[in-house]
Amino acid sequence: MSNSADSPGTGTSPAGIRRFRPVRILTVAVFALAGLIFFTSFNTAKGTNIRTDASLLKLSDLIQTRSQKNGRLNDANGVLRDEVDSLRKEDDGSTGADDKKLTALEKTAGAQQLKGKAITVTLNDAPPNATAKLPGYPEPQPDYLVIHQQDLQAVVNALWQGGAKGIKVMDQRLIATSAVRCVGNTLILQGRVYSPPYKITAVGDAGKLQAALTASKAIQNYKVYVDVYGLGWKVTDDGTVTLPGYSGTVDLHYAKPVE
Repeated sequence: MSNSADSPGTGTSPAGIRRFRPVRILTVAVFALAGLIFFTSFNTAKGTNIRTDASLLKLSDLIQTRSQKNGRLNDANGVLRDEVDSLRKEDDGSTGADDKKLTALEKTAGAQQLKGKAITVTLNDAPPNATAKLPGYPEPQPDYLVIHQQDLQAVVNALWQGGAKGIKVMDQRLIATSAVRCVGNTLILQGRVYSPPYKITAVGDAGKLQAALTASKAIQNYKVYVDVYGLGWKVTDDGTVTLPGYSGTVDLHYAKPVE
């Protein structure tokens, strides 16, 4: 029976129906899968290099682009606001007392420029190859070597407590609704993104401002990392400076109950 229809080499069953061997089935499946991959790759690429095409921006590039756009919009908004204020002052039916009261409110709110004696605090990440510089401390983890949100908040809070009349973080004036937030090793402030070193400038009595920085428990803890791991800390007396007025939106957004 070595020549029977289902013996090896014939490939035909007794009923005359051709059987597929497992090897043939596997070969067909491989070619089908390869075809599907080629089609998917072509449909995704649309004629571009999907690995290296420069048009596919990284997330960090997108964030920087949006940040720059927000900066330009804020500048344009500031120009328009100045024009509106100028037109309003021409003939708005208000009295001199009303104008004086409004100006005082705008100054308090941070919408106007502020000139005065100032100090600047600069915070910076530690060198990436930093090691513990004092005995008894562990070798640093990556988290030890970067500026955190609480570090920036500690400086801002201390300066307010020291009687600051106005504060600027990087190139933006802080107002009552400003929130200092960090994502990774970047600062996000009022729709714009910044990388270290971070500069915080405050107008006020320089002696009282520096005393408030020294008295802050949070800053004292930060300075331990400065001494041990090399985080950046610098306080400078700037003399007389002019802080910009806040030029962003002042609309408040809040949650509403579902009716």
